[in-house]
Amino acid sequence: MTKQEKITVLIDYFQKANPDAETELHYKNPYELIVAVILSAQCTDVRVNKITPDFLKKFPTVEKLAKATPETVFPLIKSCSYPNNKANHLVKMAKMVVSDFSGKIPNTRENLEKLPGVGRKTANVMLSVAFDTPAMAVDTHVFRVAARLGLTPKAKTPLETETILVKLFPEALLPKAHHWLILHGRYVCTAKKPKCNSCGIKDVCRYYSLTKKTNNLD
Repeated sequence: MTKQEKITVLIDYFQKANPDAETELHYKNPYELIVAVILSAQCTDVRVNKITPDFLKKFPTVEKLAKATPETVFPLIKSCSYPNNKANHLVKMAKMVVSDFSGKIPNTRENLEKLPGVGRKTANVMLSVAFDTPAMAVDTHVFRVAARLGLTPKAKTPLETETILVKLFPEALLPKAHHWLILHGRYVCTAKKPKCNSCGIKDVCRYYSLTKKTNNLD
């Protein structure tokens, strides 16, 4: 089976199994989303969703956050990973949005990546989720699932994985495909003890095929 044939099978499966796939982060606008995505680095969405309500009560707009200090932000986000760094990034991000982008979260990768705390993955999340722009954000789940499926077996970096997936999936489906792979990795194709036997796409999975032969599964 070629990679493109495999993609056709995957799209057909996910369109039926999870047609409305979307981010599990809670947000109402681009400002709230960029705050949540910055907080989500090496932190679960569940934890971020517990942090953001109180955070957004105190800093409901990017202008309010731009006037804050890392010291006032820290207590509100201390339960997430790397709170010191994230407090600094959030405040500096807000200050730049206000000073350089008239208080509006930029909607291009080039400008998003200028913001403190925003790398390529975060920029791609913002593009696909907040601005409905075709982009493939590669986090640890996407990286793992794509490799296991055999879509990106030789990719050694998130950028290599992104480059391959962007070519394989139809452009219009990239934002949804990003969530398909994330959610599949989060709940089925987990890093430890993946649920292969109950996986709906195991028949086209390179990892399952190799594991089945090794362990005589099924």
